[in-house]
Amino acid sequence: MRYFNPLIIGIVLLLSLFACDNKSPKNESTKTMVPEWSKEVIWYQIFVERFHNGDTSNDPGLVNIATASDFVKAPNDWKITHWTQEWYKEDDWAKDLPGDFYSHLQLRRYGGDLQGVMDKLDHLAELGITAVYFNPLNDAPSLHKYDARNYHHIDVNFGPDPAGDMKIIANEDPSDPSTWQWTSADKLFLQLIEAFHSKGIRVVLDYSWNHTGVEFWAWKDLVKNQQNSPYKDWYEIISFDDPETQENEFSYKGWINISSLPELKKVDAPKDHRSGFPYEGNLNVDTKQHIFEVTKRWLAPDGDKTKGLDGFRLDVADHVPMGFWRDYRKFVKNINPDAYLVGEIWWQEYPDDLMNPVPFVDGQVFDAIMFYQLYRPARYFFAKTNFEITAGEFKDSLNYQWNRLTDDTKKAMMNTASTHDTPRLLSSFYNSGKYKFKAKPSDDANYKTGKPDAETYKRVELYLMHQFTIPGSPHIWNGEELGMWGSDDPDCRKPLWWPDMNFEPENRNNFQTGTPDYDEVGFNTNSLEYYKRIIQVRKNNPVLSHGDMEFLLAQGKILVYKRFDTTTEIIVAFNLSDSTFSYKLPDGGTFTDLLTGKGFSSSIELEPLSGHILSLQTK
Repeated sequence: MRYFNPLIIGIVLLLSLFACDNKSPKNESTKTMVPEWSKEVIWYQIFVERFHNGDTSNDPGLVNIATASDFVKAPNDWKITHWTQEWYKEDDWAKDLPGDFYSHLQLRRYGGDLQGVMDKLDHLAELGITAVYFNPLNDAPSLHKYDARNYHHIDVNFGPDPAGDMKIIANEDPSDPSTWQWTSADKLFLQLIEAFHSKGIRVVLDYSWNHTGVEFWAWKDLVKNQQNSPYKDWYEIISFDDPETQENEFSYKGWINISSLPELKKVDAPKDHRSGFPYEGNLNVDTKQHIFEVTKRWLAPDGDKTKGLDGFRLDVADHVPMGFWRDYRKFVKNINPDAYLVGEIWWQEYPDDLMNPVPFVDGQVFDAIMFYQLYRPARYFFAKTNFEITAGEFKDSLNYQWNRLTDDTKKAMMNTASTHDTPRLLSSFYNSGKYKFKAKPSDDANYKTGKPDAETYKRVELYLMHQFTIPGSPHIWNGEELGMWGSDDPDCRKPLWWPDMNFEPENRNNFQTGTPDYDEVGFNTNSLEYYKRIIQVRKNNPVLSHGDMEFLLAQGKILVYKRFDTTTEIIVAFNLSDSTFSYKLPDGGTFTDLLTGKGFSSSIELEPLSGHILSLQTK
């Protein structure tokens, strides 16, 4: 069954949209509004390879991961790692490999797949989330899938028939959408989208339009045929090989100098552009056409947008020219005006300066970004770090970010705390250093990787109380609700701690000298129940999604704000100090704590390290 119209129709569509011109100037009239649904959702991010192994028959083999790492090659005795093996224990097949433990981790696989996600649908529905964001699913050798073999198919090891899917793919012409077929993995993903939609859960998929992997079909042709390849203008080539010499002069640009991630070519772009700042330009017209065909394939399978994705998360978006993003938005919104586009806009200058999101959320590029810019000051206020700030400084930081945005954009932002690229929330709070700097034992042998203390758990609960009561849609990295901890990438990508599994104890001082100290690891009931409760508070009180916000008090370590509209008022109060604080409540009614059910009238005693979400019950 084919999804696409013949190639010529696709070309005509693209030419009509962009008037035979690869330049996309700014135009106020092309601005579109953010989808209303994006202001109301609770996001849940799924990293399929580590989520759940629902079908062991499709587990990857050595052939599937041959180019998965720039640093070390998988040995012939490589095999899948057992799901419950201690994370820091070296695999038997890795013990004689060159390199260190972390280079070996790039080769480790656990066999997570789409059937595993399907098997956990009830867990996600009962948790209460209403939108999922999948890390890349495109066919690729790595564990993270940002090194695409092709963009238009789901990874063969995520579906039920890897060998059969590889045959289907081999019989296609990847440059011609009229030859594209649906593999078993593709079909299972479409079934998964339908299953999510049946439970009222939106689905967004991650893509990187900045680079591919070295097994990508166009790249392989280019490497083989050099300047005679029809794809020679797809990539950032520095020099081609000279066949008249014995040396290989072939040179190209890899994303952040990673040779296994060759960058797609930027055109009409300034030569001095750098990451962390928006810049004009575009992608090669043929590359862009291919990307648009892939986008259409998943937005409206067989021409039916009700069966397709609800949007895209766009990786390393500041590395891609703004002209492309404006064209991309127009193309996506033409297919589905209600689709959501969220960009990864993060570091201007690591590890101190975060990017300004404003140019990327002007109504012509993205609907929102992953709002890391809110988490850093929140961590410095709620966690016990070497960079603690006062409530007043925290308020000023939040206002600085929000005041740059329109009200619609502010409410559509993906409020992110932890992801596949950061320490897990518990570990982030358990350590006192700078945000995402030397945040794993390979960078700092004293970074605490073990089970956090009781105070950390409490502080994380207070942060979640904040995250779920401010403007913008809260985001959960898979496994946080299970009580997982872990330092920065790749330790944040452990296989999930499902309650029916028994895990080996984990070494908490794995990179330090002395006697090993082990933690019992596994599912945490209290964490799951807290996430369920705070999610229900958000869902049951629309004012938290759509209402206005006003700070009532910000002094020392006391923070109080309210969310309100014409009919509802909710006061959120925190005491991060070590002494009790008495806060006078507004006159006019009693207040009920939405987490505990306890009532308050004239005042509330804020105990040390406590928080309350108080709903006004009018008289």
